[in-house]
Amino acid sequence: MTSNDPIADLLTRLRNSTRVRKAELLVPYSRMKADISAILKKEGYITDFEVKSEGKPQLRIVNKFAGKTPAITGLKRVSRPGLRRYVGAEDIPRVLGGMGISIISTPRGVLSGREARRQKVGGELLAYVW
Repeated sequence: MTSNDPIADLLTRLRNSTRVRKAELLVPYSRMKADISAILKKEGYITDFEVKSEGKPQLRIVNKFAGKTPAITGLKRVSRPGLRRYVGAEDIPRVLGGMGISIISTPRGVLSGREARRQKVGGELLAYVW
């Protein structure tokens, strides 16, 4: 069962799977979830992801661990369906003083906060990951 907020559902599944130290998880596919997974892989929070298209398309995400410690220690959904949060390029927040990332949906696609700041583009602040 998925919620009305597919991004929050993805983040909750990621949080739960890292807490119980599962190696991988399956989530229903959407392009937004695939873009978020690509950012998490690029920033080093997950090992890999792929789209499985047998039957209903699903996104298979492989969690990253250093020994028994997960790479993702925290996730927070910022903008949600009931309260959208938008930021300009100069107002993009730094997460844990640069130790975490923010994920932003911009007119140029879904970007990490660092990349959005570099491209000088703002948008909807989706989530924080640290």
